[in-house]
Amino acid sequence: MKITVLGTGIVGQTLAAKLASLGHDVRIGTRDPAATLARSEPGQYGNPSFRDWAAANPKVRVATFADAAAHGEIVLNALSGAGTLAALELAGADRLAGKILLDISNPLDFSKGFPPSLLVANTDSLGEQIQRRFPATRVVKTLNTVSAHLMVDPGQLAGGDHTMFVAGDDADARRQVSGWLREWFGWKDVIELGDITQARGMEMYLPLWVRVFGAVQTPTFSIRVVR
Repeated sequence: MKITVLGTGIVGQTLAAKLASLGHDVRIGTRDPAATLARSEPGQYGNPSFRDWAAANPKVRVATFADAAAHGEIVLNALSGAGTLAALELAGADRLAGKILLDISNPLDFSKGFPPSLLVANTDSLGEQIQRRFPATRVVKTLNTVSAHLMVDPGQLAGGDHTMFVAGDDADARRQVSGWLREWFGWKDVIELGDITQARGMEMYLPLWVRVFGAVQTPTFSIRVVR
């Protein structure tokens, strides 16, 4: 499958590398490919520089937002929450129309320091804002409640015995995404919450996630819904 990943941070890198390893034709989108490929500074938390990551993942092509969006049959939004809408505009509504867009981003606001608050909450969500701005795109919120490495390898924690959530207006898109989560990444317990307004709860979990991270000193934790 032709897959686009928008965003070149640790989340985008992790998703793109995993999908390419499964045999998918992956392009990763950025504002300025040349500048991104020239980045030689270490990534966040000591991860390799993007230049080194790209050299280690030659099957993943780096492209502009627009070219990457045109390539993909589906699109994964791994951009920062604050930069998402502007970057998706560069990707182009016409290139996103009719496609499933997995929204993995969180609207974190670091303007007042750490821990972050949310740019939008309670009566709206970033997932909803994307769906309103791009009504012809089938937006599905998922994977935003765990760290990047757990997204693609849930089995490293408790044998995969924890829960992932899915929300979106298009029921068929939700089912497809739920299937991809199981098939590509190995998620065993996937709960479809309902329409895209359910993204509010998924995003509002992040302030708690940040505080748990601070308490346990590892991002390798998750939620298990017991029923």
